[in-house]
Amino acid sequence: MGSPRQVLVSPERLPGWVERFSAGNGGLAPTDGLDDDARSRGALMLRGANGCVAVLHPPGESGGESAGDSPGGPTVDDLVAAATSQRLIGLLLVRRGGYAVGVAEHGKLVASKTGTKYVQSRTAAGGWSQQRFARRRANQAAGLADAAAVHAARLFAEHSPGSLQLGGDRPLASETLANPVLRSYRALPQLAFLVVPDPRLDILKQAAIDARSIRITITDP
Repeated sequence: MGSPRQVLVSPERLPGWVERFSAGNGGLAPTDGLDDDARSRGALMLRGANGCVAVLHPPGESGGESAGDSPGGPTVDDLVAAATSQRLIGLLLVRRGGYAVGVAEHGKLVASKTGTKYVQSRTAAGGWSQQRFARRRANQAAGLADAAAVHAARLFAEHSPGSLQLGGDRPLASETLANPVLRSYRALPQLAFLVVPDPRLDILKQAAIDARSIRITITDP
């Protein structure tokens, strides 16, 4: 088998994507290779007649109210229903170069805020200078996380999200969410983490689209 690769497909395009997957791989063959845990979270496996496998996950891998209700497990229609029934999604993207926060509905931003805040890169220098540098870098990162958290809290209070989409740098995103001003949002369902470049408005707009997309992992024969 080849190395797995992942694509994001919007719910509106999913039926057509499945048709093309079937046509390009000699039709669909029966499969029972998906474990119960993945199936219970709303995932669906497709196997081409040539052995190509695609595992389709709803945005939050939570299954939603529709996914998994069909006899025999979730269907393509269940995945579409799970993705399109997502309520407002809070977006929180943080990297060393800045932050982009917002709220999305049906793949479009309804509120947003972006900003830049410099955080130095790591250095190979050692000794006392290294310790001073590390403290300065930690303070800069904390300032970035604080700024992102404050703006996110304001937007989330105005447009109450039903789930969160974090992205960028995992430690910085986690530090931002840990800020006390975001305490009431930590229990919200989190979508699969997005790896993004330095957050800007165009990156945030794409994240709004990706947040409701079906994650598909493809393994070629």
